[in-house]
Amino acid sequence: MNSESMKLTLRVTKALSDLQRVRILMLLQGGELCVCQIVEVLALAPSTISKHLSVLSAAGLADFRKEGRWAYYSLPEGASGSLVRPVLKWLRDSLKNDEAVAKDAQKLKAVVACKPESLCRRQRGCA
Repeated sequence: MNSESMKLTLRVTKALSDLQRVRILMLLQGGELCVCQIVEVLALAPSTISKHLSVLSAAGLADFRKEGRWAYYSLPEGASGSLVRPVLKWLRDSLKNDEAVAKDAQKLKAVVACKPESLCRRQRGCA
């Protein structure tokens, strides 16, 4: 019989076993992001990003909120984040000098300067 803590541990380790999901977590260190902003930085299909975000949410590594047609993700805060906060700190400390993480952070600076609406229109080819 599997305990809930064992199941959570397995969901977290599964979520961390993918390069793109780790990159997403590192992007979220700076605060809440719209899905289209993550798509823009990682240059992956929205459906791929959504699947990764679903895995991160199921593991308790990301929180989700919807505002109109926009979906936003952030790192968990408060009591909901207490179980995964040490994992996120370890990840941040382990990757603080990683070149790919630095490049993503630099690209994110330009992306957050754009409104999510214009990013989404451009990603759909409507711009």
